[in-house]
Amino acid sequence: MSLTGHLLARIAQDGPLSVADYMTECLLHPTHGYYTTRDPLGVQGDFITAPEISQMFGELVGLSLAQSWLDQGHPDHIVLVELGPGRGTLMADILRATRNVPGFHDAAEILLLEASPTLRGIQAQTLQDHSPKWIDTVADLPDAPLFLVANEFFDALPIRQFLRDGNGWRERLIGIEDGELAFGLGPRAPQVALKDRLADTKDGDLIELCAAAIPIMTVIAGHIGTYGGAGLIVDYGDWHSLGDTLQALKNHEPTDPLTTPGHADLTAHLDFEPLALAARAAGCAHSRLTAQGVFLDRLGITTRAQALARPLEESERNTLIAAHRRLTHPEEMGNLFKVLGLYPTYAAPPPGLEP
Repeated sequence: MSLTGHLLARIAQDGPLSVADYMTECLLHPTHGYYTTRDPLGVQGDFITAPEISQMFGELVGLSLAQSWLDQGHPDHIVLVELGPGRGTLMADILRATRNVPGFHDAAEILLLEASPTLRGIQAQTLQDHSPKWIDTVADLPDAPLFLVANEFFDALPIRQFLRDGNGWRERLIGIEDGELAFGLGPRAPQVALKDRLADTKDGDLIELCAAAIPIMTVIAGHIGTYGGAGLIVDYGDWHSLGDTLQALKNHEPTDPLTTPGHADLTAHLDFEPLALAARAAGCAHSRLTAQGVFLDRLGITTRAQALARPLEESERNTLIAAHRRLTHPEEMGNLFKVLGLYPTYAAPPPGLEP
C-alpha cells in the first residue's frame, strides 16, 4: 500500500489528522517516509542547504563555535553535536576549519542526531576519519559542555495550525474529500497555548505551533546553561510567527503538500520566539535573532571568499561569487534565514552574534 493509501485508510478509520500527524507520517513513516527512504539533498534531490552551497558556511560556523570554546577556558572534554546533519557536509567543514585550533579536536566527542538510516550511512562515509557517534534523541546527550549546531533542523519538526474564530480557535485538519486528501477545519475551541495570541490576531488569522521543538530546546539550553558550551540555531523563519508557512518541495520546486505524501519535503518557517523563551526558562542566555547574511559578514565571509577565489579559473570564481551572494544577499538566504545563539549566562554569545 502507498503512503497515500495508508493515510486515506487511517483517516477513514480514526478521523481527520492534525497537520503535525500528517507531517510525521510523510517524513518519518518507516517504509514510505521522505527522510527514511532517500537522500533528499543536492542537485539530484529536492532541496539544497547552506553547507551544500559552499564550504564557507560550515567553516565560519565551526570557527565561531571553536572561539566560544576558547573563550570559555577550552574545557578538555566537550560534545560537538549537529542536529539533522544531512550528508555530514556541515560537520566535515566545521572539523576541517578547526583542525588547527590547538586542542579542539582532542577535546571533542562528535555526536550526530539523525533519524534517517539512509543519511546515517552517508554521514558515516563523509566523516569516516572522525569516528562520529549517533544519538536518537537529545536526552542521550552526556553531561558535558555542549557545542551544537542545528541548521534547518527545527523547520522539519511537525506543526499544528489554528485559525482564529472569535475568542477561540479551529484547528486545521486533513481529511478526505471526493476520495482524496483535503484540508478542513475542526470545531471551535479554546487553546491554552494560544491565549496570549488573542491580543495580536484577528478573525481568520492562522497561527502555527511547534510543540515538538520546545522539549528539544529545553534539553539543549539546560545542558549549555549547566555545563557550558554554545549553540547555533540556523533556520528560515522569524520572531513571533503569523500565517500559513507549511510548504512542500519536490525537485527544487514548490508543490501541493497533499498531492505526493512521502515524495516531497515538508517544512514550516520557524517561530524563534518560543525557542528563545524556552532557552531562558532553562537557565541559558540567547543572542539577538540575527539575519544569516549579517552573521556571516561579521565572521568575515567576504574575506574568506576573496581568499578562496584567488587561485580559481573564471568559471569556478563565478560559482564562488554566486554562492557568496546566495548565502548572504538580503534577496536570497541572507534575510530569510536567521541565527539564534545559545550560551551560558556568564559567557559572551558566539562570535557573529550580539547579546
